[in-house]
Amino acid sequence: MTYRAFDLTGKVALITGGNSGIGLGMAEALAASGAGVCIWGTNQAKNEAAAKTLEAHGGRVLALVCDVADEAAVERGFAETLKVFGRVDACFANAGVSGRAGGQSFTEMSTDEWRRVMSVNLDGVFFTLRAATRHMTARDGGGSLVVTASLAAISGQARGEHYAATKGAVIAMMKALAVEFARNGIRANAILPGWIETAMTERAFNWDKFRDRVLPRVPVRRWGVPDDFGAIAVYLASDASAYHTGDTFVIDGGYASF
Repeated sequence: MTYRAFDLTGKVALITGGNSGIGLGMAEALAASGAGVCIWGTNQAKNEAAAKTLEAHGGRVLALVCDVADEAAVERGFAETLKVFGRVDACFANAGVSGRAGGQSFTEMSTDEWRRVMSVNLDGVFFTLRAATRHMTARDGGGSLVVTASLAAISGQARGEHYAATKGAVIAMMKALAVEFARNGIRANAILPGWIETAMTERAFNWDKFRDRVLPRVPVRRWGVPDDFGAIAVYLASDASAYHTGDTFVIDGGYASF
C-alpha cells in the first residue's frame, strides 16, 4: 500500500512553465499521484501536447496560456484556475528564462536584457506567489508554495549575473514567505536544479567543450532529466511535508558537492 500522506487525491496543483522540461516532469508526477493539475505556459501548442500527456494519468487537467511577466495575465490565469478547480493547494512558481545564448560580459549587458530576465524570473514569481498566497490565506487549510531556483543562486555564474540574481532573490523571497505565512498553514520551499536536460540547456549540452568539462564533475555521471523532479514535487505538495518549510532542495547529482 502506498504511504497515505503522499496521496494527492482531492488536491490541486498549479505549475507555471508546466508544459515542458522540469515543470512537466513535476506535473506528470503530481497527476500520477492523484492531483488535479493546472499548467501555465506561453505556447498554446506545447500546452495542448502537455495536457494530453497529463490526461493519460486519469485526473483533471487544465492548460492555460499565461505569460507570468504580465501581472494582469497572472491574475486572470489564477482566477480561471479557481473557476475550474475551486482551489489551489500547491503552487509551483517554475516558469523561467535563461540569459541570451553565449552571454555577454556584465560590463556589456544591456538594461533591456537585464529586465527581460528579471520580468519573468523575479516579477513572474512575485505575481504568481502573491496570487496564490492571497487565495491560501483566505481559506482554511493553507497550502504549499514552491519556487524553482538554480545552482546559479549559490555559485558564481559568469556572464549570467542577471539570471543568478533572480534565482538568489526567489530563495530570499521563499524564506520570507515561510516565516510570514506559517501561522496560516502555508509552507514555502525552493528547488535548486543542477544541469538538467531541457530545451533551455540543449545548446550548452551539445557544445563539446562544455560537455567534456562539466559532465565529469557530476558525481552520478549523467545529466539530470525532468523526471528527477517528480518525487520532490509530490513530497512538497503532499501532507508528508506539512512540517517542512523555509528549505532549499538541491537536486544536481552531487555537482555542488564535488
